[in-house]
Amino acid sequence: MPADGEVLGTVSKIAGASRFVVECKDGNERLCSIPGRFKRRFWIKINDMVIVKPWTVQSNERGDIIWRFTPQEVLKLRDKGVL
Repeated sequence: MPADGEVLGTVSKIAGASRFVVECKDGNERLCSIPGRFKRRFWIKINDMVIVKPWTVQSNERGDIIWRFTPQEVLKLRDKGVL
């Protein structure tokens, strides 16, 4: 679950090696990257559900992907009514 200041989003486009365009649930479209400590932990594909932590400087335009939900986790979130 997203913590304070984090938002849910769906990956809409791949914009480079570790950069993605994410449509967030707060209505913003952000260019997000994977921080170095997470690069080898998970692979991101189009239409994956992710948690985005917006940057402090350009919070409506950029962010970091800090978690990717598996398909089973997405089903659980839909059952709980979060999505």
